[in-house]
Amino acid sequence: MTTTLTQTSADATAAFADRMMAATLGWMDVMAIHLGSQLGWYAALEERSGSTAEELATRTRTDPRYAREWLEQQAAGGILVVEDERADAASRRFSLAPGVGEVLLDRTSLSYLEPLARMAAAAAEQLPALLHAYREGGGVSWEQLGIHAREAQADMNRPWFEQLPRVFGGVERIHTVLRRPGARIADIGAGAGWSAISLAQSYPQLQVVGFDIDEASVEAARVNAAEAGVSDRVVFLLADAALLAEHGPFDGVFAFECLHDMPHPVEVLAAAKAAVAEGGVVVVMDEAAADRFAPDASDLERLLYGFSLFVCLPDGMSHRPSAATGTVMRPDTLREYARAAGWTDIDILVPEFGLWRFYEIV
Repeated sequence: MTTTLTQTSADATAAFADRMMAATLGWMDVMAIHLGSQLGWYAALEERSGSTAEELATRTRTDPRYAREWLEQQAAGGILVVEDERADAASRRFSLAPGVGEVLLDRTSLSYLEPLARMAAAAAEQLPALLHAYREGGGVSWEQLGIHAREAQADMNRPWFEQLPRVFGGVERIHTVLRRPGARIADIGAGAGWSAISLAQSYPQLQVVGFDIDEASVEAARVNAAEAGVSDRVVFLLADAALLAEHGPFDGVFAFECLHDMPHPVEVLAAAKAAVAEGGVVVVMDEAAADRFAPDASDLERLLYGFSLFVCLPDGMSHRPSAATGTVMRPDTLREYARAAGWTDIDILVPEFGLWRFYEIV
């Protein structure tokens, strides 16, 4: 019996040691991807396949010695392929491995995941502040997380937001409201504006008012709307969503991937109730968290907890008082918020849409 227990303990130790090694390698890959993205190396390799370190460095105005080390690290991990591994270091030519370009460079693809590296780098930069918040309370705001976090979230959400018209086209109640002549909706937590822009482009008579409290995001959204040619029907306000009713009424109020970040979700849902017109809709798109907590969870659940630890919960707690929801907002939590705001219940419109789920507040 003792021998069996000892073997079991040794196996468990070895397994977790392997996991730690794999996680460390994964972190190194993610940080190296961030380096390559920020330095323009992936884009340069897609533009001209089969580059040496010297050629890559020249085209991107970077240091050739660092370029060589990065190229070799990427090839060692299978992210790049090398034409002749036996050639001397200066002569080796590197190219993107199949599939890499779409994931790291194609901003229109639903497989575009380069922003994950940017988000991880932004969180890593704030680790001292995160440690302080974990010890003393308080938080780390989106403003503190900075441009990488802000733009990473916008860029990763954009291709999914461009699918919103297709999703709502399959939900007759929502589709009917959006195509109503002269319909006016609110997009709260609008960020860089891609959700509002996508809906306006697909519903030519729709007017959208976007709300956000992050000034840099509002400025970016206004530029994006102008470039998309919809700024005559889409406006963005630097305003708290809790003040929504002051700008209503609206035929629809939408909260895309933001409610769990808000320090006062009940107040926001109450404002939506006050602002929505008779026969209108209130729709929340938030993370597709499992119905209840369970250990040994799915990869999605683990990803949501990771975001919560480093981004969403610290941001929510950077404002006091705060509901401190975190990324893992389960359906029962949203139902509790909705009822506290004066609503009756929630209906699940679309159970899973990438990382997200659509609810109607009723």
